[in-house]
Amino acid sequence: MQLDDKDRRLLALLERDCRLSNADLAAQIGMSTSACWRRIRAFEEAGLIDSYGARLRADRLGLAFHAIVHVQLTRHDKPALRRFIEVIPNRPEVRDCYATTGAADYHLRIRCTDIDAYNRFLEDVLFTLPAVRSAQTNVILRDLKTR
Repeated sequence: MQLDDKDRRLLALLERDCRLSNADLAAQIGMSTSACWRRIRAFEEAGLIDSYGARLRADRLGLAFHAIVHVQLTRHDKPALRRFIEVIPNRPEVRDCYATTGAADYHLRIRCTDIDAYNRFLEDVLFTLPAVRSAQTNVILRDLKTR
C-alpha cells in the first residue's frame, strides 16, 4: 500500500489517540468523513493497523516494579527453545519479549507488583526453563518515552 502525507498524518493521529471520532480525524486531516473512514478501513484491511487499545498506567494498577531482563540461553535445541517460547509470552509479568542479536538472546520487559513478585517470577518461571542460562536485570527508574 502506497502512503501519502494525509495517510501518514492520519495514522499518527490514530496512534496517538485511537478514541478520536472519525469526524475529528477528518477535520484534522482536512478531508471528508467518508473519505477518512474509507482510508482507515483500507489501513485495517492492508494490516497496517494491528489493533486498537488503551495504554494503562501500570504503576497506578499496582505494578510498581518495572525492568528489562536480558536472557541468555544455554541451549538452542528445538524442544527447550519451544518451551521457552510457549511459556514466556504467556506470562502476565512479561509485557514485551524480543528475540535479539548480541550478548543476550531475548529481552523481556517485565511489570509486576514489587521485587518479591519479580523474584518469584525468576525462581518459579524463568529459571525453571531448561534453555535459560542467565538473566541480567536492569530496573527501570523512570519512563522517559513510551509508545
